[in-house]
Amino acid sequence: MAVNQASQFSLDIENYIQDKVLPLSRKQLVAYQFGDPLTLPEGRGTTYTATRFNRLPLPFAPISEGVPPIGETMTITQVSATAQQWGDKVTITDVAELTIKHPLFVQATNLTALQVAETYERNTFNGIMAGTQINYVNSRGARASLVAGDVINPHEINRAYGALFTLGAPRYMGDEQTDTKIKAEAGGDKASADPRRMPHYVSIMHPLVAQDFRENSTVVTAWSYSDINRLYNYEAGEWGGIRFCLSNMVPTFTGAAAVTAPTGTSGGSLATNSYYIIVTGSDTQNQYESLITQVTGAVSVTGPNGAIQVTVPSTAGYTYSVYVGTTTSPTNLGLSSSGPTTGPMAGQATQIAAGSTVVITGTGVAQTPPAAPATGITVYPTFVIGRGSYGIVTLDNTKFTYLKTADKSDPLNQLRVIGWKCYWGVLLENNQFFMRIESTSAFSATFG
Repeated sequence: MAVNQASQFSLDIENYIQDKVLPLSRKQLVAYQFGDPLTLPEGRGTTYTATRFNRLPLPFAPISEGVPPIGETMTITQVSATAQQWGDKVTITDVAELTIKHPLFVQATNLTALQVAETYERNTFNGIMAGTQINYVNSRGARASLVAGDVINPHEINRAYGALFTLGAPRYMGDEQTDTKIKAEAGGDKASADPRRMPHYVSIMHPLVAQDFRENSTVVTAWSYSDINRLYNYEAGEWGGIRFCLSNMVPTFTGAAAVTAPTGTSGGSLATNSYYIIVTGSDTQNQYESLITQVTGAVSVTGPNGAIQVTVPSTAGYTYSVYVGTTTSPTNLGLSSSGPTTGPMAGQATQIAAGSTVVITGTGVAQTPPAAPATGITVYPTFVIGRGSYGIVTLDNTKFTYLKTADKSDPLNQLRVIGWKCYWGVLLENNQFFMRIESTSAFSATFG
């Protein structure tokens, strides 16, 4: 008996594609909002400098009758930041726009807008990671000393608050008035009676670190009571004079074993010496240098035309950078033809594909890799921020371009381009007004 099966007519099947595109994962963007907005006027270069007049020392003793005091010398402190131009683009062909179901130009515009916001956030985190006030959980001496179980706890938060308050870091919603008395009674001043208007510091923590903190019953109770008084985006609650905001864009750092068997070779410009190698992996989404290998042993090179052959880790989801130096703390990228061929990082040993074997032919730009945690340990920074700790310096606001018409470079109108650019930087106004706590976590973003 002849039976006609569906497989015989597969060429006549019209595939169904849903009209609505699927949602993207969410990014919690909070760090940028706490930076002071600062404007760098056009025509003044790219460096923004801020000045602070330091306090006068208090008089040591009473003055003598008829004898004027010696007086004090005024001093200033200056901090500066350099604005940089950032930008990107998406190019679409006319054929793609004509033949694809979903409107590519609209989707590219939406994705570009997300990219702008997330770039600002990522760069803000990179900027404040340069802060010099650091506590390590359980009083560990360095990032490399943290071990599994060194999770954040109320003691570390109390230690951070106490240090910032002792240093006089200004709080949000207060501390600038001559009279800093706060009317806390319910029938008092309306603004100060609102718990959201009470002076506070702000913390930004990774969601996994927040879950470590929730393990404490005192914190759980405090956060449940403060649920109705949330003030900031993605705020989890208030505890101990600090309001905690969560962000899955907080950078993390994972330690990895040193790369194996880098060898000295020829074909470069390295002098005769012993060299040390560190490799870092930048995740392909946020581009954080989040995977850091331990430093290698000494690699002997015979110059003056020496080079080093290195195989970078094969962990997927990263591109790799190779650092080289004559001490166990390299502070330069290597030079390699395997790196970018255009742009500001051309010729540097960076953006290298996983598992690649590259030849380091010389010492490149000065750049220090992040400190490595112990192998297999992931470290999470938690930021505790006072008002006026950092600022966002803008030389040129974000500008978008939408190119959809023909011109001399595209006479047949075959391309559509959506692009953006901005010119800005992060100014650390006062290192004493903010700090970070580094910890591990009992949780991970994997299931099972």
